[in-house]
Amino acid sequence: MFVRTGYFTGDPALIDRALDGLRAEAVGLLSARPGYVGYGLFANRGLGVLTMGSWWATRQDERDSAEHLRRRRDELLAPFAGTAAVDVWEAAEVAQAAAVASGSWFRLARFDFAGADAERIAARFREDGLPAQRRLDGCLGGSMLLNAEDERGSVGILFADRAALDASRGPAAEIRARGVSAGGLTLRSLEEFETVLLDVRES
Repeated sequence: MFVRTGYFTGDPALIDRALDGLRAEAVGLLSARPGYVGYGLFANRGLGVLTMGSWWATRQDERDSAEHLRRRRDELLAPFAGTAAVDVWEAAEVAQAAAVASGSWFRLARFDFAGADAERIAARFREDGLPAQRRLDGCLGGSMLLNAEDERGSVGILFADRAALDASRGPAAEIRARGVSAGGLTLRSLEEFETVLLDVRES
């Protein structure tokens, strides 16, 4: 699968308008396109950060949808989005939650890696990092996204609620440090977001 992500920042006072528009239209727009697999929308309202990802069965499906939907996405994000960054990734490993109730939270870690190590890094996450995360109380699943050409990746982990997210920070730090050390990764950022919308289809 391939994932197109967007990372947008702006005035916190304007973020709810953008979130409301995306919540109302995004799934309908995306799911009308061939190859749609899922969509997630996440926010840090206090900082004025909005991030989202749409999931596609093939790279061509992702490309076609991007061309078709770019203008409407930009309209929905105006006037909130003062900065915008859009990237495309390959889903190296995915463990999707069967069902996600409202109130879930999302932790996102971004890292750099040597592109030649992509398969090894994905295998280690699949065999060690993800199972360890899923043993944490309240963990609903997670994924690793990689862009071997740009040598960048991310790991996103979903938790049932804010309390589970908060309680997981210590154990998750241990898991993260072990993975960074063993994989020869450089951790670039660590963020936490409220889940605004999550739509998961059969892939």
